[in-house]
Amino acid sequence: MHMDPAMPHIVGITLLILLIALVLKILKQPHVIAYLVAGIALGPWGLTLINDADLINRLGAMGVVLLLFFVGMETDAKQLARNWRLALVGTGLQILSSLGLVFVLGHFLDWPFERILLIAFVMSLSSTAVVIQLLQDKGLMNDRIGQGALSILLAQDMALIPMLIILGMQGAGEVSTFTIIKQSIGTLLAIMLFVVLVKAKQVRLPLGQWLKGDKELQVFAALGLCLGFALISGWFELSTALGAFLAGMLVGSAKETQWVHHTLESLKVVFVALFFVSVGLLLNLGFLQQNLLLVMTLVAVTLIGKTLLNSLILKGANYSWRESIVTGAMLSQIGEFSFVLTAVGFQAGMISDFGHQLALCVISITLLVSPLWIGIAERKTEV
Repeated sequence: MHMDPAMPHIVGITLLILLIALVLKILKQPHVIAYLVAGIALGPWGLTLINDADLINRLGAMGVVLLLFFVGMETDAKQLARNWRLALVGTGLQILSSLGLVFVLGHFLDWPFERILLIAFVMSLSSTAVVIQLLQDKGLMNDRIGQGALSILLAQDMALIPMLIILGMQGAGEVSTFTIIKQSIGTLLAIMLFVVLVKAKQVRLPLGQWLKGDKELQVFAALGLCLGFALISGWFELSTALGAFLAGMLVGSAKETQWVHHTLESLKVVFVALFFVSVGLLLNLGFLQQNLLLVMTLVAVTLIGKTLLNSLILKGANYSWRESIVTGAMLSQIGEFSFVLTAVGFQAGMISDFGHQLALCVISITLLVSPLWIGIAERKTEV
């Protein structure tokens, strides 16, 4: 039997990720950084072991879906509903503040309005995948910090839809009336399901009793529920991660989390790792080397500015200064959905190739250094 030519690459990728993760574990760094560094090392600027970046991106997207499914299972719908003011006000203030800052900058640089809008939207989003992974690693998911961050992140994910519509109106591709209607119906259905989960005392899953003793059927049932909701959400032109999150909350409300956790935990680890590897692959080290000062300046301004802004928003919501600063640092990076907005803007001619590469570098590095920045915030605010 002949060996598959891809096998040495798979073994090499696995061993490299393991080696980097072990080294960084000794340095007391989270696994997220190891996956990002591995992506840089495996890509075109490193060992070039990964040539099909598109495949890794698709597998990584599956990781985000599974991650949000698990988060949904651990989220109390009633507690999340109590944070709706923080979610809406926090997200709204982030977007408006980003618009104001970029508008001033764009005025001096003579930028067109659509470019100002695009850059403000890109800056205002935080990374659901990075923050949730760190919250889980630190055991803060059910803490006040975790619940506050999660409510703002989910509101930001919902805000992506009107952002894409507004950019479409500014010339970033055509947004058809049918698409807007589908998105509106999908959003309404998502809100209705959320209200049901908040109001219901208990939810029962169909066939739940039948699946308890059958490990093989549990795998397909859990995957079918997670990916099925993600598929429905995607058909409505909404985030697939949002659909997976709602599926997770449905499972959590039905008190069926134990066997689902055991069934999908290993799959989640692999696919989430692939998502962060895919982010590392995007980093163009050649461009970074040529524009290092500009990129690092923008990274520093982003991390400090978003931390301060989010800290003030959370302090206004009666969080302590420590909780406000740590949660603000948690939300300080630029999120993975900003890659989508950047690609849309580039294809529509809103930003040049230089602007596109600059955005990719800044987004990737804020994701890479985010765990370190959060660690600094935690240490500086320790009592």
